[in-house]
Amino acid sequence: MLDWSEPSASPRQTPPPLMVQSVAQAERTGLGMIDRRGGRVSVDDKRMINCRADVNQLLPLKYKWAWEKYLAGCSNHWMPTEISMQADIALWKSRDGLTEDERRAIKRNLGFFAASESLVANNIVLAIYRHLTNPECRQYLLRQSFEEAVHTHTFQYIVESLGLDEGELFNMYREVPSITDKAAWALKHTQHLDDPDFKTGTPQADQAFLRDLVAFYVIFEGMWFYTGFAQILSLGRRNKMVGIAEQYQYILRDESIHLNFGIDVINQIKIENPHLWTKAFQDEVRAMLREAAELEAAYGRDTMPRGFLGLNAVLCESYMHFIANRRCAQLGLQRVFDEAENPFPWMSEAMDLKKEKNFFETRVIEYQNGGALSWE
Repeated sequence: MLDWSEPSASPRQTPPPLMVQSVAQAERTGLGMIDRRGGRVSVDDKRMINCRADVNQLLPLKYKWAWEKYLAGCSNHWMPTEISMQADIALWKSRDGLTEDERRAIKRNLGFFAASESLVANNIVLAIYRHLTNPECRQYLLRQSFEEAVHTHTFQYIVESLGLDEGELFNMYREVPSITDKAAWALKHTQHLDDPDFKTGTPQADQAFLRDLVAFYVIFEGMWFYTGFAQILSLGRRNKMVGIAEQYQYILRDESIHLNFGIDVINQIKIENPHLWTKAFQDEVRAMLREAAELEAAYGRDTMPRGFLGLNAVLCESYMHFIANRRCAQLGLQRVFDEAENPFPWMSEAMDLKKEKNFFETRVIEYQNGGALSWE
């Protein structure tokens, strides 16, 4: 008689000594020799870093929040070419449609984001994916890397639509000091991610990886994008550059999930490796957040030397203090600035964009893809 019951999992067996190195490589990358004596993966085998469980086996899921973020990213799929740029083109070409200060802010914005999305994608594909030894997290990283490609496509689409100087915009991260300073800081603080010889597995290396994750997710994606979001979305609220503003809304929605995924990864690593989260390391992270906020304040002064549309550099600096304190709270840290109020209350809802969320005096009815976005 046929037995259709699930076979019991065999216990994990220790491979022969000569196979240890190959098996370890296979478990870290998923591309090494197959451990023919390996037992079935259980949930308890899975870990965020330094995991010995086969990374090719998605199920059983351990971190369901990672899988849920993957599904949310898929549901939020959009493409920039779904959004009309006709009104933006007409306004940009109009002699009196925008002030010089508005034009400067838009171009600086595009210049920062155009290269930043590529830097983010490079970090995901070449580095973070390699060191996170969990398949459901890697599944989300694959989705995120595609979204970063869409974001880069978005800035290409905007630049081409408006007829802007491609070389000027895409090279700003090397030519405009306030943008270069941020890019250089990010590259410095994610250098371990980009080192092909870097490996986790020791307390020092694991802490370096955790530090780089903070710089990448919490600061680069979770702080430095928000001044730009506030500037462009403020224009959109006043019926200016509405096509770009709508695309930024989609990017913000994606980035909100990216940020929350990164926070969850960092906090999960802390739970599994409490010895890494020392008082000295916490102080170092808080110092990083403070320095990052200062760099962003300099960027705000550069992009808005005189301010416009109710925005100015002082308000943006206050906003960054608010954001920095919020990121500290998400990481379980003491705030780095005196208690700061949000000077852009309309941004708080956009930042936490969810289904049926009110913002810009409108309501998003349904998120399926860009073409399905409707307003009332």
